[in-house]
Amino acid sequence: MTITFIQYIIVCPLVFLAGFVDAIAGGGGLISLPAYMLAGLPVHNAIGTNKLSSAMGATLTTARFAKSGFIELRFAIPCSAAALLGSAIGARIALLIPEHVFKIIMLFVLPLVAAYVMSKKSLKDRSELEPFPFTKAIIIAVLCALFIGMYDGFYGPGTGTFLLLLLTGAARMPLNDSAGITKVINLSSNIAALAVYIFSGNVLYPLGLAAGVFSIAGNYLGTRVFTAKGSRGVKPIMITVLGIFFIKLCYELFFAK
Repeated sequence: MTITFIQYIIVCPLVFLAGFVDAIAGGGGLISLPAYMLAGLPVHNAIGTNKLSSAMGATLTTARFAKSGFIELRFAIPCSAAALLGSAIGARIALLIPEHVFKIIMLFVLPLVAAYVMSKKSLKDRSELEPFPFTKAIIIAVLCALFIGMYDGFYGPGTGTFLLLLLTGAARMPLNDSAGITKVINLSSNIAALAVYIFSGNVLYPLGLAAGVFSIAGNYLGTRVFTAKGSRGVKPIMITVLGIFFIKLCYELFFAK
């Protein structure tokens, strides 16, 4: 597939914005995947190429969290393994679904994701729950990594946010630890899905690598300007991009010939 200059102009700034949002509040995939599809990429090419740029940005943020001491290896290693397995399964399932059917699925998923973004509860309330014993917490965390990893391989947007809420709420991990493990799981699931899409020939490397540089820049800037006000301000951005993408999907499914 030939990539045009206009597609770079559409994708790269939005992927930068996605990286910035992801570093602040999670959910950058709610912007980056629609960016590729708004640029006219087929569904499977969009998901595969998005995994390349997302993995590049996730590598930076994971390294920064590790440097800050927020990644506990006794949680990170089993959760990473579960995410690798789950994401590979999810990606294989996605490749079996025809593009038209995938768009119909997204037509129902997008409003649900938008509603979730608008109603997301405070992480502070969840992080104040009494911690579980290690064995119980690790079992729950690994199950979360497996099933959210499958979702990330299949579709992806919102993975980081879902993980953070589950690890703080269901596994009752401290917020800082949850944030670090979330980055590890997200990176692992991106790598596994990317491998599946590479072997299936659905990754557009020039666009993905260029967008990856913008993703790294967005993630870097986002980690530098992390504030409570900035976290609240990302919701309108997500909803706007989701709304535009939803309208484009409706047009392609019901009006385009």
